[in-house]
Amino acid sequence: MLLPYMESGRIEAGCDEAGRGCLAGAVFAAAVILPPDYQHPLLNDSKQLSEKQRYALRPVIEQEAVAWAVGIVTPQEIDQINILNASILAMHRAVEQLSTTPQHLLIDGNRFKAYKDIPHTCVIKGDGKYLSIAAASVLAKTYRDDYMMQLHNQHPQYRWDSNKGYPTKEHRNAITQYGTTPYHRVSFRLTDPQLKLFE
Repeated sequence: MLLPYMESGRIEAGCDEAGRGCLAGAVFAAAVILPPDYQHPLLNDSKQLSEKQRYALRPVIEQEAVAWAVGIVTPQEIDQINILNASILAMHRAVEQLSTTPQHLLIDGNRFKAYKDIPHTCVIKGDGKYLSIAAASVLAKTYRDDYMMQLHNQHPQYRWDSNKGYPTKEHRNAITQYGTTPYHRVSFRLTDPQLKLFE
């Protein structure tokens, strides 16, 4: 069972990101404030859910949350400030857009930089512990997947419809064959170091 809150009686926003380990595309983060005693039988860590379950949950979360928002950091920004800072910035952008100001942030992971003067707690594997972080993980993942599907239509050779920009063998091979797009993170190691450039 996921926990509805860390501390009863305060407004907590769960935050999570998606796309941190990808070679292409923006990093997305979501912030979600749920009602105090919220429960939903399906809501769990988005990695444990099927794609169909995540998309079924998204409108439910959006309708039933007290507030929710999604923040985005572009591949160009990722290359400038690095992926850790970009993940944190995406969370800041999500929190900034919340219609209700949280009193505390529950952050998935172990690194965060304070947002304004709102206290925060980092929770390792938090999307498997707190409902609000799990809800944020569902929103971040589904919005990012939608975005990668749109990019796939422009650049089908990279198979972003299936790999979503993650470093699969087919994705790395396509980069070797076709080069990069404006959506690739050029600060990342994009091609497989094991692939010899000359035989």
